[in-house]
Amino acid sequence: MLDLTHRRILVTGGAGFLGSHVVERLRARGCPPHRISVPRSRDCDLTDEASVRRLFEETRPEVVIHLAAVVGGIGANRANPGAYYYKNLVMGAFALEYSRRHEVEKFVAIGTICAYPKFTPVPFREEDLWTGYPEETNAPYGLAKKVMLVQAQAYRSQYGMNAIYLLPVNLYGPHDNFDPASSHVIPALIKKFVEARDSEADVVEVWGTGRATREFLYVEDAAEGILLATEHYDGPEPVNFGAGFEISICDLAHKIAGIVGFRGRVVWDTTKPDGQPRRCLDTTRAESRFGFKASTPLDEGLRKAIGWYLEHR
Repeated sequence: MLDLTHRRILVTGGAGFLGSHVVERLRARGCPPHRISVPRSRDCDLTDEASVRRLFEETRPEVVIHLAAVVGGIGANRANPGAYYYKNLVMGAFALEYSRRHEVEKFVAIGTICAYPKFTPVPFREEDLWTGYPEETNAPYGLAKKVMLVQAQAYRSQYGMNAIYLLPVNLYGPHDNFDPASSHVIPALIKKFVEARDSEADVVEVWGTGRATREFLYVEDAAEGILLATEHYDGPEPVNFGAGFEISICDLAHKIAGIVGFRGRVVWDTTKPDGQPRRCLDTTRAESRFGFKASTPLDEGLRKAIGWYLEHR
């Protein structure tokens, strides 16, 4: 077991949605705040090599948890394919390279379910990661994140670097991004249904057909899983992170509408894409290798996410 309480830890993206929960869990484990470095984008551009060099020289990390990413829903991915590809590719490459140069003890890379081929058999198994091309609307982002796996395995082979790679499904929960221009499906639906309820609207329009399915992992469960992997997993193989279920976007929308208290109709804009037809992970490897199993039921997680949004909107 890697004892994190005695390590200098760099958490890129540590001020973001997932990162804030990871940092909170590190502190709960007894990691002293002065040993946890959380670079802010206004102070450190992780796509700029000189900035990354300074960051590593100043923080001298022994463990790096690379959470920083430029992310968004289907609309944001369609609008920014070049930026999403380049920024995620370069951030991952620099983070791994400077971790190698500084002889970091362990590197934890966070990939994405968007890396899987469009028609991966359900449930997605890690062995299927290279069997086809990702779904087109988010392929540039997914491929940029998947390159980190190639680099991590290459560095392990040539330099003996202990770099692991985790593949989480769609996350949701407190501190999520509710900006409709870039948010993922759950925060986007929460915002839509709350605003429709408050304005007494009769109809809420949702992208796609509603038939696509997704798997969702509560962010606090994801943060705990990342730390379990950091402490206990040293293998070269990628590892899925999920909750072990799938739900259609139609059922999800009606579930959120019910919790929020919206009593109108949901209509589907079928001119807009569904994205990948189905997403659901085989999570056997995470449970067998380091004991991770999601513990937050979807309804409970949705109520917490909605409560946080209502309090902070």
